[in-house]
Amino acid sequence: MKTLAIESSGVVASVALLEDGRLIGEYTTNHKQTHSQTLVPMLDQLRTMLQFEMKEIDAIAISKGPGSFTGLRIGSATAKGLGLALNCPLVEVSTLQGLAYNLYGCAGIVCPMMDARRNQVYTAAYRFVINENHGYDMKELLAPAALDLNTLITELANFEEPVTFLGDGAVAYKEALEQNSSFSFTYAPAASMYQRAASIAALGEHFFREGKGILAEEHQPEYLRKSQAEREREEGRGPAVKIEHGHS
Repeated sequence: MKTLAIESSGVVASVALLEDGRLIGEYTTNHKQTHSQTLVPMLDQLRTMLQFEMKEIDAIAISKGPGSFTGLRIGSATAKGLGLALNCPLVEVSTLQGLAYNLYGCAGIVCPMMDARRNQVYTAAYRFVINENHGYDMKELLAPAALDLNTLITELANFEEPVTFLGDGAVAYKEALEQNSSFSFTYAPAASMYQRAASIAALGEHFFREGKGILAEEHQPEYLRKSQAEREREEGRGPAVKIEHGHS
């Protein structure tokens, strides 16, 4: 089984190819170019380098959000376009679950954080639990949500366990975490700190084998909250036309 994965929920753009649990290749950049400029060329370069044809793909794993409104829409449009053209199913993977999977097997609580601005983060909390197959299952402790930073810190303190933070939110709010957290915590290493398509691919393959594939036209990004333009329009400060840019 060949799974193509796309991750574009933040500044990171990442694509990967997984075949029967083996990572064949991954192309990841963490730079301020727009995904509309980078994502399709990255996919084409990955295909050329690994010498496979798109018609060989069995499933497309897509990071469904939360994250940047623009980034998610570009990734979703790319995945849906490929899925429709190839008659290939999509598998939706939570961006936060994919981030946490970067630290597969990590002890304690894993807390992915994505900067949602306005002192909020898109976040969740997970614990890796050994299973009977000599691997780990991910147990969700806090469901994905947009939370005020202080609320998140309070929620994590209730577990009374060490926490490992990762994601651009952990970088953006590093000082606040260190000043206000009463529990023991660490940060993920640089290689695991940000979104990776390899993790989306691994979870996507697993979900697909569980029968969780969907038709390409059924996919919709998961934003968790309204865009900045929508919020400003409701507050009487924005244009009547719906326009969405970047993180919100």
